[in-house]
Amino acid sequence: MSKKKLLFEVQEHETIADCLDRMKEMGYMPVRRMEKPIFEEQIEGSKKEYVPIRQTIVFEGKKIEE
Repeated sequence: MSKKKLLFEVQEHETIADCLDRMKEMGYMPVRRMEKPIFEEQIEGSKKEYVPIRQTIVFEGKKIEE
């Protein structure tokens, strides 16, 4: 039995369209898109700063009922 909902992350060398195609091949359709920033800690002297370096895109997929 497969899960009704699954999370699909757009991989580093993958386009959004590629991710959506992968979802469709597995029998899922996107129902929600989430974007999460990835931060990097940078230290200058005694000061810590968190700088965004990139963003990940995650789709929540719902199983397609047949």
